[in-house]
Amino acid sequence: MLDNIFLKEVLRHSFNIPVQVTYANGNVEKYGDGEPVVKIIFHRNFGPKDLLSNASLALGEAYMNKEIEIEGSIEALIESAYESAGSFMNDSKLAHFVEKHAHTEKKSMEDVQSHYDIGNDFYKLWLDRTMTYSCAYFKHPDDSLEKAQLNKVHHILNKLQPKPGKTLLDIGCGWGTLMLCACKEYGLEVSGITLSEEQYEFVKNRIRVEGLEDKAHVYLEDYRELKHEPFDYITSVGMFEHVGKENLGQYFQVVSDYLKDDGVALIHGITRQQGGASNAWIDKYIFPGGYVPGLCENIQHIIDAGMQVADLEMLRRHYQKTLEIWDENFRKELPEVKKIEDERFIRMWDLYLQACAASFASGNIDVVQYLISKGASGKNLPWTREYMYK
Repeated sequence: MLDNIFLKEVLRHSFNIPVQVTYANGNVEKYGDGEPVVKIIFHRNFGPKDLLSNASLALGEAYMNKEIEIEGSIEALIESAYESAGSFMNDSKLAHFVEKHAHTEKKSMEDVQSHYDIGNDFYKLWLDRTMTYSCAYFKHPDDSLEKAQLNKVHHILNKLQPKPGKTLLDIGCGWGTLMLCACKEYGLEVSGITLSEEQYEFVKNRIRVEGLEDKAHVYLEDYRELKHEPFDYITSVGMFEHVGKENLGQYFQVVSDYLKDDGVALIHGITRQQGGASNAWIDKYIFPGGYVPGLCENIQHIIDAGMQVADLEMLRRHYQKTLEIWDENFRKELPEVKKIEDERFIRMWDLYLQACAASFASGNIDVVQYLISKGASGKNLPWTREYMYK
């Protein structure tokens, strides 16, 4: 009974949309005015011990284990919780603390492979044909996901204003779309590194099939173990979220060390404008060792590494839309997903995609493109941003 009272008190001010809650004892409560947009059904009680230790972890696991059911949009529910000033998501007593993680080279490889080596066949089901697993760039609201992902690749490369015959390093190259586009369409000699064996084999095969062995190279390599000459350009998309708070300075120093004088880098990644944070549920089940750095935190590391910021662009709404399309695709492919994953995994992945979309929608997290110069900001770039859009 006390657990029920505690949970009611937690949820009473947690949403800015009308929500109906059915508690484990069968009692039904409505919060907010109007017809409920989302319905929550609890199949067990949650007391102070559950939620005060870590609300995100406790509720995420409960949803995975079918101890909580949600009728309606999970994204809308979590977005409303982030936006409500009185929500448990914004209560300092239930705050998510930044945990310390080991980010040795061995541990980093294990963390990356636990997520990206689920299997190419799994990701092919719900990503687009470019196999791009990061924020897309929607020039127009009705762009397809594939079109928007190619927009993003070109937007990044255009910001560098690359010259044919120059060299580019892609740190965390994924399935290779950006680096191979840079090679084929911009005339660059490219190198990519990844810690995912599945991605490494995939990119290596693409290079062979497309006959690019003389201009494109991929390495199964940690960014801290690079043994290359400096490059004219560096790109890194969705990478710094994996290196850990304690390694961010080293990561940006590596970018600086492997960028030629007056070279240009485009670093694209999830960033919190409110300061860095981690999430216990995401850390345990989705991205082990993940940490989303703060905007000021990254800027300071860039400056400390001897580089300067030439341009910043926030793409928060673009990532929200990307995640919503991914989740829609994932749901459409459930018959195929069920052949390779169990129901608990499916509930986990659906929650992950919708929760992240909600986090971007509410402004809890953002995604930022940092255009960085080795030396004076934008020294060899045009005077205005107009060149980025040609």
